[in-house]
Amino acid sequence: MGQQTTTAALIVLVVVAFIGLNSIFTVSEREYAVKFRLGEIIRADYEPGLHFKLPFINNVRKFDRRILTFDSPPERYLTSELKNVRVDSFIKWRIIDPAQFFRSMAGDELQASQRLGQVVRDGLRGEFGRRTIQDVVSGERVDIMNIITAQANTVAQDFGIEVVDVRIKRIDLPAEVSVSVYRRMEAERARVAADLRARGAEAAERIRADADRQREVLLAEARRDADVIRGQGDAEATRIYSAAFGQDRNFYNFVRSLEAYRSSFDSKDDILVIEPDSEFFRFFRSQSGQ
Repeated sequence: MGQQTTTAALIVLVVVAFIGLNSIFTVSEREYAVKFRLGEIIRADYEPGLHFKLPFINNVRKFDRRILTFDSPPERYLTSELKNVRVDSFIKWRIIDPAQFFRSMAGDELQASQRLGQVVRDGLRGEFGRRTIQDVVSGERVDIMNIITAQANTVAQDFGIEVVDVRIKRIDLPAEVSVSVYRRMEAERARVAADLRARGAEAAERIRADADRQREVLLAEARRDADVIRGQGDAEATRIYSAAFGQDRNFYNFVRSLEAYRSSFDSKDDILVIEPDSEFFRFFRSQSGQ
């Protein structure tokens, strides 16, 4: 009897533990939780934490609320020039309405990624078909990605999904197209470089001419100022000489003769051939110069 009671108690404990464990569930900040009652959605707005449900009546499914990435396989598209390009792209998306996501995609992330991939491929086909190779390679790639992201978001709203970003990783061109595109791009860059060099040469010539003009103006002004100063100096010297001559004629002549001697015998190698009784040596004969 005691063994039967113990067994029954253990069974009851196991049943209670089973019911208890199936009555609670946790939700992390990285996921959504959707609660069903006999297959019908009754709640999808759970906050992170511990929550309760009725065993056997309610069941809970969880979905990732983080940003997911779908790496689309490379596809070939025709440009407006009917040239083939091989495009490699990827999609960043996330679930924003888990209930709608379950209704539209049965909660299958792979199905949702493939559906978004088809929407993006259709959009890229239309955008590439309206542009030339040069546009899609160098000029309008960002515009294309922004347009496709907006288009995909419009469709994704019906799936409870938000498309965060659509990115073109790589655009490969056929060999013959690559050569022609690169040659066009090279010619365009050469034209721009030549234009910049011509503008630089024009600016350099203009600066050089202005510098030459300023140099000539400065030299002319300097020569003019030098001539004025020299003339003023000569006039002042003449005035001083005249004043000195008027005060003492003999002394003035004596000073002028000393200056002439100093200038004539400036170097020890100088030789002067002149008669001793010439006028030049008159102050050597007497102080009065007579």
